[in-house]
Amino acid sequence: MTSTLPSEVRAPAGDPGPMSHREILEALSGLLLAMFVAMLSSTVVSNALPSIVSDLNGSQSGYTWVVVATLLTMTASTPIWGKLADLFDKKLLVQSALVIYVIGSLIAALAPSMGVLIGARAFQGLGVGGLTALVQVVIASMVAPRERGRYSGYIGAVFAIATVSGPLIGGLLVDVPGLGWRSCFYVGIPIAAIAFVVLQKTLHLPVVRRQVSIDYLGAGLIAGGVSTLLIWVSLAGNDFGWTSGTSYLLVALGVLLLAAAVYVEAKVAVEPIIPVHLFADRTTSLAVTASIFVGVAMFGATVYLSQYFQIARGMTPTHAGLMSIAMVGGLLVSSIVSGRVITATGRWKGFLVGGMVLVIAGLVLLSTIDERTPLVVVGLFMAVVGVGLGSTMQNLVLAVQNNAAESDIGSASAVVTFFRSMGGSIGVSALGALLSAQVADKVSTGLAHLGIRDTGHQSHEIPDLSSLPAPVREVFEHAFGSATGELFLVATPFAVLALVAVLFIKEVPLRTTVSVPEPLLEPVVDEVVEAEVVRVAR
Repeated sequence: MTSTLPSEVRAPAGDPGPMSHREILEALSGLLLAMFVAMLSSTVVSNALPSIVSDLNGSQSGYTWVVVATLLTMTASTPIWGKLADLFDKKLLVQSALVIYVIGSLIAALAPSMGVLIGARAFQGLGVGGLTALVQVVIASMVAPRERGRYSGYIGAVFAIATVSGPLIGGLLVDVPGLGWRSCFYVGIPIAAIAFVVLQKTLHLPVVRRQVSIDYLGAGLIAGGVSTLLIWVSLAGNDFGWTSGTSYLLVALGVLLLAAAVYVEAKVAVEPIIPVHLFADRTTSLAVTASIFVGVAMFGATVYLSQYFQIARGMTPTHAGLMSIAMVGGLLVSSIVSGRVITATGRWKGFLVGGMVLVIAGLVLLSTIDERTPLVVVGLFMAVVGVGLGSTMQNLVLAVQNNAAESDIGSASAVVTFFRSMGGSIGVSALGALLSAQVADKVSTGLAHLGIRDTGHQSHEIPDLSSLPAPVREVFEHAFGSATGELFLVATPFAVLALVAVLFIKEVPLRTTVSVPEPLLEPVVDEVVEAEVVRVAR
């Protein structure tokens, strides 16, 4: 199913030419505010999750789904936003994503139950998907790949600041009397409003006029297939067995939907959401593969560190937020430094390889932690992972953008983000289910040693440790401490696979122009005019 809509094709005479550094920075200010809001949506709630789950009578599964709901819709919508960016006004799309984010935040702040909160987070994820995909696309429309490393460094810096300040802000809001966890969802709204206004004043991109077809069928199949498989990964092992009839049904349905999506994208759609021809490029295919595994390792393992610090180490949300500085400090430094060096030299593969080596080393080190590991040691291990991620994430997108045609920049950028988010969603879901099972098993064993009969509910709930007797509290601390370390061990092989993919990427020197050689635009304009003449004649 496609729907043909008029859009715009940029004529050569209307090209405003390269933007100055000052103009780019002015427009970038609004984009970075939008990126900050997107990152804040997940980081600000991380340290509030134990309080949220406790207040709304949730479980470990609910804890996971507050995170997964946003990742799921963000993942499913990312390629759609990217394709729309190739067809329509990019500024309007970014502003629309901000509005969606604000509506989702308001509903989440007022949520009376876990079900409503998870639904609000899913809606919020639609906006976050737009912001994370479109910021990269807009920058690619303004800046040549050779210069893009410098601005990618700014994105990395904002990512780091949001990741550091988010848990701190969230922890403080939870700890301050009279505010509480609901304030975590209000805090991003004024920033989103400022970003909206700044973009309206500073972002002026050339207008593109084309005849386009919106691939609604492909978009629906992709979203449905990804969502079905993520639901299976999230619930299997707890709500139903891995080898149960429900599991087989969900897997079969997910695979069928994705197979249909591939067919539609390759054979049916005039303007596919994910252009299949992109994967003919070796760099794109390998970068996408690496992004999946980076997502699994990064999101899947690190999202549960806040829970580790609060439950296994007995920290307040504020103190848990302070611990995140170790990882994000490394990410901040390496993203800025790698961006500057890449801009100066035009070489980027070394940072990808070195970054993945550090990620693997950091995950192996973190796999050794438990509830007794010195916090300084845990912080050092986190810093190693942060340095590796800062050298990897943005540069995978840069490598793909360097090889993409200007008309495919949106789709190519979104494809990398989409698969990284999909990997993250799978990682959070699967490792969350593993964590829940491991904690339940360890709690049951520990309670049995104390002579306490486990009803099943006790081992699956997230308790208020301050209300528990000391021996029972130690059981939960040990369970969460040792189980968290095991998560990093499980995540390590995925980082190794990402390194293998990166090693086979062929380094192409970065372009010094925004566009790559493509057919002249005049024939396209002539075709549009000719099509209009034929339509009117009919």
